[in-house]
Order: sequence, then structure tokens, then C-alpha cells
Amino acid sequence: MERPGSARYRPRGVDLLVLKTGALGDVVRTTSILPGLKKKHSDLRVTWLTASGAVELVQGHRLVARTLGVDVQDERSLAAAETELARTPWERVLSFDDEEPLCRLASALAGLGTARFARALSGAYLDEHGARRYTPDVAPWFDMGLLSVHGKAEADRRKLANRASHPALFARMLGIEMGEPELVLPPGARHFGADFAARTGLGERRPLIGLNTGSGGRWESKKLSEERTVALAAELARALSGRAAFLLCGGPEEAQRNARIGRGLDERELDWIDAGTRNGLLEFTALVAQCDLLITSDSLALHLALTQRVPLVAFFAPTPAHEIELYGRGESVASTAVDYASYRADADTSTLTVERLAAAALRVLARGRAAIG
Repeated sequence: MERPGSARYRPRGVDLLVLKTGALGDVVRTTSILPGLKKKHSDLRVTWLTASGAVELVQGHRLVARTLGVDVQDERSLAAAETELARTPWERVLSFDDEEPLCRLASALAGLGTARFARALSGAYLDEHGARRYTPDVAPWFDMGLLSVHGKAEADRRKLANRASHPALFARMLGIEMGEPELVLPPGARHFGADFAARTGLGERRPLIGLNTGSGGRWESKKLSEERTVALAAELARALSGRAAFLLCGGPEEAQRNARIGRGLDERELDWIDAGTRNGLLEFTALVAQCDLLITSDSLALHLALTQRVPLVAFFAPTPAHEIELYGRGESVASTAVDYASYRADADTSTLTVERLAAAALRVLARGRAAIG
């Protein structure tokens, strides 16, 4: 038996498992719980199970000891993850996804049906009848979602009434101090960003304003129209006496959209650089980190910018602005239409005007990165 003072002795510590696989932006923002958990348990060892495509967003975190990737749609992948994770007697399991396979996994790892269960699990699980449930301590979050015990109509009403940001709400549920999301870029990503800046002259083009106004294919009403994006850039260039340069950002689904925006920027004779739409997650983050300001939809780019302490202006129509914590580093511009925060794919974005967005951007730029970082 290993004893204190022996060469092989290792204190057990507190082994905690986080089950959070998607979406990518949600994975990033959920890392805000880690500093508070660490402060509460100095001997904490965190293992994080996430989607295979999100592993690199978590594995470099200073407070994550181990990261595992899983394909939630693949039974073999889930079985392998369960086999691996079952080797550890978890002090606590935090289950933040409500998909049935992950609820089943949470129940198995937390010991459903044993005396240890109620103490070990916070979040979504499967009960003894195979129904998806969630523990009372995290009801403030799950009561607003699809799994809500109150039904969809009441869940929607609670979501609209909620005024707590995601990190504030999670900190309150877990009994910890509110923290910030973190993503430390590895050397390869930092070198990629530095090389891109050297090739394109980003360092001499100031202020550099990132434009990330798309939102992939699912949320059409999260986007700013192509025409308004171009008009916004033109207005900022005018207000800044032509000194501004723009970094056009997006993912693979924005390739054609960004090409059209680029042509519009050319027609206005604006100074802009194409960041490309096929960068890896860490490379994309390294490019966003170059910006003096990012103007963005409610999307992954917003959360990545926060990890790099990039000042930003974020705009919202179908989703609520108050759920996003900006940590004093920017401004939110929310729709004033009647269907604001309705989660409608066709939510009205007409009140997200060039005038409102430009005014917010100029205020954030005036405060400066050092002042709000």
C-alpha cells in the first residue's frame, strides 16, 4: 500500500468530470466555471468530455488535467468513452448536455441507484425508467431549456425573464465565484497568427476591425446582412478619417457570403484583408486576437474573442444579449423588434442599424484595448 512520503504516493484529490460537448461556443463559455471550482477545491483534477471537434478548445486549459473526445452519434465511441471514464471514482460529475446518450453516460458514471448518486451528480441524467431528468441544483438553467419540467411555453417565458448571464448563473448554481472563459493558444497557433500579420501588414493597419457578421447555416436571423456589413465598414472608415482597416472573418459556410462582402468593400475602396474561411479553430482564434475590435454576431467568434480579451461589439436579434457576459470589454446591440430573443430563425433584424452599430463600435474603440482588457 502506498503511503505519504513514499516515492509512488499521490494524494487522491478531487476528481471531477465535466460532460459538455456542444455547441462549440457553449463549450468555450462553460470553461468560465473552472477558476471558481479550483478555488473551492485546491486539489481539483478536472477531466472534460467533449465533442471530438471541440477537444482543442479545452485540452490546453491550465485547469483541465485530461480531455476526451467523443462522437455522440456513434455508439462505439460512447462505449469507449464510458469504459475509459469508468476507471475513475468521480467525486462529482457535471452533466451539462441534455442529449439522451450523454444523460445515460452521466447516470452510469455517477452511480445512479446507489447512495453516492445524489452527492456526485449535477445536471442531466436518465432516471430508472429511462426518462431524461436533471438535478434540482441546476434547475435555474435546465428550467429554461428543452428538458424543462415546466413545459416549453414556461421554459420560454423563464428564458425571456432571466437577466443573469451564463457564467453568473452557472457560478450561482455551483456555489462558486464567477470566472472567465479561457483559451491559451499553443505555439503553433501563435506562430500562424504572427506569420499572417507579417504577410498582410496587419501590424501597421490600425485600428484593425474584425467583421464576423455571419452565423453559419442554422441561424439566418443572427446575421447582419451583407449590404449592412459593407455600409457599416464604410461608416466606420468615414468616422475614422479613412484610417481603419478591416479583417473579414468567417467559417466555411461564409465563403461565398464573404466573397460578396469583399467585393462590396472593394467598391467602397476600403482597406480590408481576407482572413479566409477554412482556418482551424485555434488559427481562427489567433487571427481574431490581432483585432483592436471585433464586430460579431452571437456566435463562436464572440466567445473566442472574449478568451483573447479582444474588445467587441456583439449584436443580437433571435437570442438574448443579457445571457452573454462581456466582462466590460465591449457593448451589446440588441434588436428592439417585438420578436427579440424569440429564437425565431426569421427574427426581425431591421433595428440593428448601421447607426447603432457604428456608434457602439466608436465608443469601444475610444476606450481602447488597454483600458478594457
